[in-house]
Amino acid sequence: MNKLSIPHSRIRRSLFFGSVLVVCATSLVAQEVPIVQPGAPGVAGRDLSPDEAIRIANTSYSPADAQFMKDMIPHHHQALQMAALVEDRTNNPTLRDIAGRINASQDDEIEFMRRWLRERGESAPEPTAHSAMHTTHEMAGMASPAEMAELATAQGTEFDRQFLTLMIAHHNGALKMVEELLKQPGAAYDPILFEFTTDVTNDQTAEIERMNALLVGLSSDPRAGLSAGFEDAGQAIMHLKLVASLPKPAGFFDPKNPAGLPQPMPPEDGDELPDRVDDGQSNDDNEWSERSPLLSFANTDMAFAGDVMVAGSYHGYNIYKLDDAGIPQLYSSIVCPGGQGDVSIVGTLLIMSVEQTRGRVDCGLQSVTEDVSPERFRGLRIFDISNLRRPVQVGAVQTCRGSHTHSVVSGPDRDGMIIVYNSGTSSVRDEEELEGCIGEIPGDDRTALFRIDVIEIPVNDPSKARIVDSPAVFADPEKGTLAGLWRGGKHGDDTQETSVTDQCHDITVFPERGLAAGACSGNGILFDISNPLKPKRMDVVIDKGFAYWHSATFNNDGTKVLFTDEWGGGSRPRCRAYDRLDWGADAFYDIENGKLFYRGHYKLPAPQVEQENCVAHNGSIIPVPGRDIFVQSWYQGGISVIDFTETANPVEIGYFDRGPIHEEHLILGGFWSSYWYHGRIYGTEIARGIDVLELTPSDYLSENEIAAALLADQSERFNPQQQFQVTWPAIPVVAHAYIDQLQRDEALTISQLADLTEALDGASAQLAVGAKDKRLAGRLSSLAKTVRKGAGSDVTQKRRASLATTLNEISAKLR
Repeated sequence: MNKLSIPHSRIRRSLFFGSVLVVCATSLVAQEVPIVQPGAPGVAGRDLSPDEAIRIANTSYSPADAQFMKDMIPHHHQALQMAALVEDRTNNPTLRDIAGRINASQDDEIEFMRRWLRERGESAPEPTAHSAMHTTHEMAGMASPAEMAELATAQGTEFDRQFLTLMIAHHNGALKMVEELLKQPGAAYDPILFEFTTDVTNDQTAEIERMNALLVGLSSDPRAGLSAGFEDAGQAIMHLKLVASLPKPAGFFDPKNPAGLPQPMPPEDGDELPDRVDDGQSNDDNEWSERSPLLSFANTDMAFAGDVMVAGSYHGYNIYKLDDAGIPQLYSSIVCPGGQGDVSIVGTLLIMSVEQTRGRVDCGLQSVTEDVSPERFRGLRIFDISNLRRPVQVGAVQTCRGSHTHSVVSGPDRDGMIIVYNSGTSSVRDEEELEGCIGEIPGDDRTALFRIDVIEIPVNDPSKARIVDSPAVFADPEKGTLAGLWRGGKHGDDTQETSVTDQCHDITVFPERGLAAGACSGNGILFDISNPLKPKRMDVVIDKGFAYWHSATFNNDGTKVLFTDEWGGGSRPRCRAYDRLDWGADAFYDIENGKLFYRGHYKLPAPQVEQENCVAHNGSIIPVPGRDIFVQSWYQGGISVIDFTETANPVEIGYFDRGPIHEEHLILGGFWSSYWYHGRIYGTEIARGIDVLELTPSDYLSENEIAAALLADQSERFNPQQQFQVTWPAIPVVAHAYIDQLQRDEALTISQLADLTEALDGASAQLAVGAKDKRLAGRLSSLAKTVRKGAGSDVTQKRRASLATTLNEISAKLR
């Protein structure tokens, strides 16, 4: 092999130029040239020494780094002050252990931070200095002097509760301080500091989880601390009865992984993975993958028509027939992936929302891998379900952002048209794939964002279903700006970071009132839908505690609306003992003259553990006359029954809950939707299947009220996001329901109660045999007048009027 040779002349020239460069460099060092730092415009600059210039250019740490350390010192010191109170005020060994760890770690960290500052020529504050503590009471998570004083006077269990609550907030404050530091340009580049911030995040996150578990254990609520399990989790129930639990049908779960656990990581020695046991807890001894399975088999929403129930899924949908006891019996399973699979029924048509990019026109299982493909489907599918065994896809409406949810607004009308509002929340697809789909291009008003879709479906030919309009319902009416509502972000200090309003997640329609309520990511909106093709915005509200406006439900007569906040997107634990009760909650509004007026919040009161995804989700009205009662899903927080008759004071009157799916890991599960239909509450459980419950009499809800709810006329179909005016027959049991409510209100005298009971018992007997009784009819009319004249609150007066009307209508039947 020939060696690479360099000509001798090249070597000499290289040496010569090298010598010149050395000489030049040496002369530059020796030469005194000015080092100048220019000032602001119009301000003279200043000369710097070489040492000063180096200090200014030094990027080993930033002013933000130094300030972070200076702030964190008194922050840590307050944790030590709280920990010092533990020994004399509680004998809880776990709490004492936590305090011991705080004493050991944070004392050392304070010394580390002070040393770090001194080594960089920065002042290192004394942690006990009055000035340091005085300036940090408003710092993230810091307890106020009043809170510290109250903690010092507490003892036993009350001390434990206060300590854990304050310390969790304190630790969360430290995490926020780290988060804010890392947002600063040039911050935390010092490797020692960065390692410290990482340790703070990891250690305090783990400590928060331990303290939350302790705090949950202090709760007296039976739902707190339920044992984990996929099929055998602990249960808690109040004023409900679990009638049936149905597992997912074959083909709609992975038999090797029914709970949807993440896959275990392969062992380092290369051995094969152990076989998974179908108990939902099987890979405890393995390291888990950080990625969970797709929501491929997750149960989603439900729709009902007559004795038919359809349960949607990311994998398709299942059709059930309800038996005489209201128990679903599986009738057929339809595989058609694409998520999220929300469903509605109109006559013999089933409408299904599809949003994921893997959805195919042909319902295929092979997904779509190309960025642009004619095989991709995102939008509304339409099936003919006249043959429940073998539904047929008869229509498909492609939309720019897919279909996350939809609302059946009206129809079929005289022309045989069904009108549907479509809500797409995903990314805008490529215009090459679907014409007219334009994303977020500055200044382009053709964008598919900031709109909803109005779709017409011809009943006689669903293949001709189409988008007839995509109104910009969030536009500024004066400026015409499409982004006319909430632009995203926080509302100020100590508020939520609320999503931008460029979509509606849910739009619930109440056609008989000509109203719709939109839960539209960053705002709650009241719409006028008297012309269903042209929805108009009537009023808009914000909530500084809402992260994402998710769903909306009217009360029985459309005079109130309940909005939910899906803080964390439904996949995060947001009902922990220390989570705020106005975040991830319900917000109640009265509707007066076309305006929304805030009245109150409600959130699940039972603290949940870190392994339970929990936040407000879907529910429906339970049609009890004289009351506004809502059954609601909270994912792994279970099901709540809430009385919001007084919107400023909502009260939980029943619940059902299970423990987490896994004792150590958060596995997505819990109730997606809970709906009342013909006397039963049906809940789709994301991971486990379907539950059927019924109400039981209690001090909060009488047997007569439950019976009256069974008699309510709510139409023979139930679709999510579609409500109808509820009416009740004029019969004695409905009158008794109002009487029970007036008794709770202490609005009836003993003699009035006796007279009403005697008269209604007589009416029941006569009506049962079809007899007439003018004397009894006259007595009922007289009682109606007496009842109507009584005193009481607005709610009580409304109940008096309803009872009087019912008595008069019963009287008319007896004449």
